Amino acid sequence: MAWFYLVLAGLLEIVWATAMKQSHGFTRVLPTAVMAVGMVASFWLLAVAMRTLPLGTSYTVWVGIGAVGAFVIGIVLFGDPVTPARLLAAGLIVAGIVTMKLAS
Repeated sequence: MAWFYLVLAGLLEIVWATAMKQSHGFTRVLPTAVMAVGMVASFWLLAVAMRTLPLGTSYTVWVGIGAVGAFVIGIVLFGDPVTPARLLAAGLIVAGIVTMKLAS
């Protein structure tokens, strides 16, 4: 169950990071509220997962899911550049997440 909470926490990290972008520096109320709720929920689920999973594994996977998810959202929704180097970097993060899971 800890892995489920951890993945959900990572997905919520994507939500709050996207909402932060949409808040335009906290000048828009709804995205700012979504960001705040998403952050609290994401941190809470991470903390619950850490009851069972090691700190290094939990934090690395959580950040990795959020980073790669935000990378994809940036490309799809915001037109962020897609370059071979950026794709390689995202692939390395995914490889790290998979390796961390296999090592646990």
